[in-house]
Amino acid sequence: MVKAGLEDIVAAESSICDVDGTAGRLIYRGYDIHDLAENSTFEEVIYLLWFGQLPTKSELDKLTKDLNSNRALPKPVIDALHNYPKKALPMEVLRTAVSMLSMYDPDGDDNSIPASTRKATRLMAQFPTIVAYWDCIRNGRDLKAPKEDLTIAANFLYMLKGETPDEVSTKSLDIALILHADHELNASTFAGRVAAATLTDMYSAVVAAIGTLKGPLHGGANQEVIKMLIEINDPEKAKAYVEKKLAEHQKMMGFGHRVYKTEDPRAHHLRIMSEELGKRLKDERWYKMSREIEEVVFKQKGLYANVDFYSASVYYMLGIPIDLFTPIFAISRMSGWAAHILEQLSNNRLIRPRADYTGARNLKYAAITSR
Repeated sequence: MVKAGLEDIVAAESSICDVDGTAGRLIYRGYDIHDLAENSTFEEVIYLLWFGQLPTKSELDKLTKDLNSNRALPKPVIDALHNYPKKALPMEVLRTAVSMLSMYDPDGDDNSIPASTRKATRLMAQFPTIVAYWDCIRNGRDLKAPKEDLTIAANFLYMLKGETPDEVSTKSLDIALILHADHELNASTFAGRVAAATLTDMYSAVVAAIGTLKGPLHGGANQEVIKMLIEINDPEKAKAYVEKKLAEHQKMMGFGHRVYKTEDPRAHHLRIMSEELGKRLKDERWYKMSREIEEVVFKQKGLYANVDFYSASVYYMLGIPIDLFTPIFAISRMSGWAAHILEQLSNNRLIRPRADYTGARNLKYAAITSR
């Protein structure tokens, strides 16, 4: 039986991630996302996703050193960033820069698992640099060399804003990166695995994933959420705004999910972070508007907030430009993409599904003069 969008179709076996839509659970390599969000770091989660287990201190130290020492971009890539049109979308820039990076990788055409893991390490390290540098370049700010003594989250905020971030901001972004790291066979991950299955290189597979994440039905929902919150701008107006949209049968971005039939477990942590950041900034309207919207949508439509809904206000209160929300999603998801690409390569078979043909048959060719 054909299912539109391959809904509920099992396309692969994987030991990386499990999404239990009925129970509302998200599992990375056997660990519940709540446990990881409350106790681990993003660097630990990267190791877990890539190597199948939480690292020892020496293993984490090695991965952290490898990541931190590979943050710098080749000069030709930086020069290219300066020459891109300033109106270019950050996701376009990320896609193009990643493709260019493949030409400067010392492992070249070596697609072995060890070489592909080294490529993944370089990409994981360089994604934040690309995104931060592009925002600086398009706004005429000086580029800050990455710091090797900062975490991925802290270093990204440092390069983006030019100053070392406080502990609360760093922790908030670190948790957000953990929550977005992987989500089974979502559209971009599946695209990356399809590309990898042809035995193309890590960079090509990641570019396929970036291009897929760029689509508004996948990676851009949180941008639409914050635009809605900015338009409302007042918690007292939120209920009437949402009721009007629902009465007009307009889609509410940030609600519902293809798999989850209950609350998205990632939304729980982002909701808490949104409230805490609002209190810290003494501006709780973004959180209060979000809560009001969430209650109205659930009462009228029975839909739960998903990961995009509260990540919007979290990123906004961290001072991150709206059009960088999806690239930050990509920074996080690079860890999951790499894990799936490596898993695909470890036991590869070309992914080549069939289509149920619904077109015409038995037509006869007619010369162009008689058509």
